[in-house]
Amino acid sequence: MRRLWMSLLVVPVMAAVAVPTAVWASPAAHAARTAPASRVARAARTAPASRVASSATARALQPGMSGAAVKALQQRLAALKYYPGAINGQFGTYTLEAVWAFEEVQGLPAHDYVTAAMKWALAHPRAPKVLVPHGGANRVEISLSREVLVLYHNNTVELISHVSTGGHYYYCSTGGCGYAVTPTGNFKTVVFMPGWVAVPLGFMYNPVFFIGTAFAIHGDTYVPLAPVSHGCVRIPMDIAAFFHKLVHIPGEPVYIR
Repeated sequence: MRRLWMSLLVVPVMAAVAVPTAVWASPAAHAARTAPASRVARAARTAPASRVASSATARALQPGMSGAAVKALQQRLAALKYYPGAINGQFGTYTLEAVWAFEEVQGLPAHDYVTAAMKWALAHPRAPKVLVPHGGANRVEISLSREVLVLYHNNTVELISHVSTGGHYYYCSTGGCGYAVTPTGNFKTVVFMPGWVAVPLGFMYNPVFFIGTAFAIHGDTYVPLAPVSHGCVRIPMDIAAFFHKLVHIPGEPVYIR
């Protein structure tokens, strides 16, 4: 079942290897190295800070853009085990969610565009922080503080995804009232249910349950930066389409911290 995941990414990952990390070097830094010092200093004195900042944001990769630079971004994210959707040069929702996941792992503030700090981190990435060092060679780790899921296979990172967990709000439903909290602890996958599954609090897509049939890792069309779920772990729809094929059901360890 894990071969499917590798076949999904083998082309983009191989392509990403050919993309030098210099691609993610700052254009401003390159200009500073090549332009005469006097001209750089004069430009720094005369350019209004607000104009420089807005210009930098306008040049940054962001949703709606397309082209070779976006494709290179997707290839780089895929090579680092994030999943930006199709490697097609189109900056859509799935690429944005992969950008968020990368920023969350790197400890960067999440933005809806590729910041200069993220460009530097893409060239010098940090591995995800291991939550349970002796949790087993194959496991799922979910960080509530970073809102990120990491899937390990043979103690090697196979997938990193942005998630949205319990929103810590009070709610009431036909089954009663409670607080929207994702439980922490050591769990194991229990059962997988394909497609859209109706539950008392709404619908889940391709849920992989880890506590009975109440708490699951599941797809949702709304996986924002903020934790907004009733307690489950929401993952992007494109990842939910194959996530259940990457884990053993039942029995894969799921650690939530």
